[in-house]
Amino acid sequence: MIHPTLTAVTESLRTRSQATRAAFLHHTQAQADVGKSRASLSCGNMAHAVAASCQQDKHHLLDMTTANLAIISAYNDMLSAHAPYVDYPMKIKTALAPFGHSAQVAGCVPAMCDGVTQGQPGMEMSLFSRDLIAQATAVSLSHNVYDGTLLLGVCDKIVPGQLMGALAYAHLPTLFIPSGPMATGTSNDQKVAVRQAYAAGKVGKDALLEMECQAYHSPGTCTFYGTANTNQLVLEAMGLMLPGAAFVPPDSALRQALTCHAATTLTSHTAGSAGYRPLSDVVTEKSIINGVVALLASGGSTNHTIHLVAMARAAGVLLTWQDIDALSHVVPLLACVYPNGPADINAFEAAGGVPTLLCHLHESGLLHSDTTPAVGLFSDQLTRPRLEDGELIWEPAQPSTDPDVIAAPTTHFSSTSGLRMLSGNLGNAVIKVSAVDPSHRVICAPARVFDCQHEVERAYQRGELNQDVVVVVRFNGPAANGMPELHKLMPILGNVQKMGYQIALVTDGRLSGASGKVPAALHVCPEAMHGGALATIQDGDCITLDANHGTLNCHADLTVRSAVDTPPPAQTWGRDLFAAARQQVSRADEGASYLYAICSTKE
Repeated sequence: MIHPTLTAVTESLRTRSQATRAAFLHHTQAQADVGKSRASLSCGNMAHAVAASCQQDKHHLLDMTTANLAIISAYNDMLSAHAPYVDYPMKIKTALAPFGHSAQVAGCVPAMCDGVTQGQPGMEMSLFSRDLIAQATAVSLSHNVYDGTLLLGVCDKIVPGQLMGALAYAHLPTLFIPSGPMATGTSNDQKVAVRQAYAAGKVGKDALLEMECQAYHSPGTCTFYGTANTNQLVLEAMGLMLPGAAFVPPDSALRQALTCHAATTLTSHTAGSAGYRPLSDVVTEKSIINGVVALLASGGSTNHTIHLVAMARAAGVLLTWQDIDALSHVVPLLACVYPNGPADINAFEAAGGVPTLLCHLHESGLLHSDTTPAVGLFSDQLTRPRLEDGELIWEPAQPSTDPDVIAAPTTHFSSTSGLRMLSGNLGNAVIKVSAVDPSHRVICAPARVFDCQHEVERAYQRGELNQDVVVVVRFNGPAANGMPELHKLMPILGNVQKMGYQIALVTDGRLSGASGKVPAALHVCPEAMHGGALATIQDGDCITLDANHGTLNCHADLTVRSAVDTPPPAQTWGRDLFAAARQQVSRADEGASYLYAICSTKE
């Protein structure tokens, strides 16, 4: 039986989204009504489209009875998670050729690594790269010679951007193809220990660099449960990739088989076939809710409180933080993966992976089973793939083989999820509590106010944070500087907490999945740049963050104060090119998008 809260939230979402969803479906149907795209092109158009192809592919492309798939790749050889994509296009084309089908690399989208840009100027372009990727995906598909879309992407803003762009061509069947995580390197406990020791000046840069290179050491996704791996889990829960495909290692025979199977299977879902399955049938109110539930149950990245809202809007669905918060109170925490625990994503996969987690949720009535995955049925999402004599087969997922990583049936790590919403006179915010000890979930302390994370670092080095304190970092929202992630703060604040002080972070910036054991009120809306209450906070103001009751309040009378002057926008390292994005971007609780800034969440 479906949980009543799941039903209520979904129905509220459906009702709120009636007009925008209807408009999205109308536009999608108008594109579908054109028929096979290539048939509408002129001879000159087609000649250009096939000019670079070999004779066999030219024959297939000019034969209107076969399928031609668009490959939108986020390959570059600097991102470890995307380096494996280097030979995927050829593998896909080789797999399709015996069936008379073809594929073309329609385009390659920008793909930046947040791990490289942490604390650097480039991080101020990271969030905006998502909408840029959406536009690049749409431009790539604009040649209109394709019958289906294969999306090759893994990491932080790339996957949401690719899906947002693909939804502009939602009449096409669409499937994501992941690359898989790198092997486990240094333990997560060791990473935290060395980073905190470095922040405290107890070890040098050489020791820190050696540890980091042991942790991030080969092609594949980073193994902690941050935004990249949350992308993969949420996509699988939404039915946008093959069942059990998210966390299969990059170089394994199973990964190669899944890649080829994804391509060949998608050709059976193109327009004109009995199995036609457009993307618009897959991304619905119910599949989006399934993605939210999976996010909550796994203790996933806080970034997805932004990305899921933006992705939903691209499909005409007006998801809100209130929807996510309502579900967070009934969805239990079923996974214990770093930063929520010591295990990494490889341990999660070994314990049963996404299908085992989905089985647990399904048995608890916390998933919609009447959804339409990109391939197969909902019941297929509860199966795991393996190779038998070289053949790809799926078997029913089994209960967790490691209850310390994925909870055993009828058990959980917490009766409520790891993500919650905070509200109060400072605005609305998101907090991740799955790794926060209960003794640190209520903080009442004086504020120290900063305009950037580098100022916090300098104050820490001067010993000014060695006290009970709420660190406020403002003017780090989307409109101010692109909402960078503030990972430099975590070792610093963790050290202060370790000294026995009560400490919390309040910011209109981001922290991804790595907020860890320090309570952090993130994505505060309205942001300081838009006149939010953060712009009136002063050093010494008493702030209470109560994650148990979902409140965030300053005890000073902020109504009698004026906002401080806003810092000037940075112009170097390409940031000046995103001035228009900063001026147009919507609030974080509306998806922090410059593409969907005009959407309203009002019912």
